[in-house]
Amino acid sequence: MTVSRLGALAYGLAAVIIAVDQLTKWWILEVVRLPERLSIPVLPIFDLTMVWNRGVSFGLLRAEQDFQRWLLVAFSIGVAVALALWVRKADRPWFATAVGLVIGGAVGNVIDRIRFGAVADFLDFSALYFPYVFNVADAAISVGVALLLLDSLLTPDPAKARRRIEGDAEAR
Repeated sequence: MTVSRLGALAYGLAAVIIAVDQLTKWWILEVVRLPERLSIPVLPIFDLTMVWNRGVSFGLLRAEQDFQRWLLVAFSIGVAVALALWVRKADRPWFATAVGLVIGGAVGNVIDRIRFGAVADFLDFSALYFPYVFNVADAAISVGVALLLLDSLLTPDPAKARRRIEGDAEAR
């Protein structure tokens, strides 16, 4: 089975997200040493704040025990593989972009779960009343899901379109 040009775009975007996510986490952990400092004010609306997220997204479904962590790893890998297979024949740019973002974010966070047992979160916009601390991978997943929803709303249903065309032809 061949991969469409847009499928290849999704894979490339996923690779970029993984690289940027892991580079920012390396920088936060090894250069800035945020775990030792806990929080660094950057702008009036933005801080770097160290949080180890043991849950899924935004701390939901916390995995405190080791087997739960590995279940989350297996689930995330399963989702990434399913999306990678789904996007192979992509024919819409928004869809391919969205899936690439989600795959990259999922894999970026899986790497953390395997390495550290939790996901390193550090982007803190709580001054804007956003209560969660997140990372590049989380942002990519969120934007990807939003784009998937947008794509599904803007892409016409082929069956409905065919019925509408057939109905218009019968009315004439």
